[in-house]
Amino acid sequence: MKKTLAILGWLAVFPVGLAMADDDCIVPMADWQPRDAVLRMAEDNGWSVRRIKIDDGCYEIDGRDAEGRGIEVTVSPGNLQVIEIEYKDDDGPAQRDRSANPGGRDDD
Repeated sequence: MKKTLAILGWLAVFPVGLAMADDDCIVPMADWQPRDAVLRMAEDNGWSVRRIKIDDGCYEIDGRDAEGRGIEVTVSPGNLQVIEIEYKDDDGPAQRDRSANPGGRDDD
């Protein structure tokens, strides 16, 4: 009986843990903006796009910013809000910038 209650308790909490995952975008596919809209948003920000892919339910833009720095931008597929920008330095590790989105998450 105790084992059953423990399993039920764990199952009740498990979905909450998934919803709180840092990099996941939880947007129904019917509400996603098309890739063309992502490309236009990137171009409006002065970014050149090498690739747009889907990672953890988010759009991920790989390209360069207006200054030519390598970037990886995580974007919410529903409203195209920037969640995170990682600057790729050729000499070192990527630098994260979540301040680009004042209304976004800041969990670090």
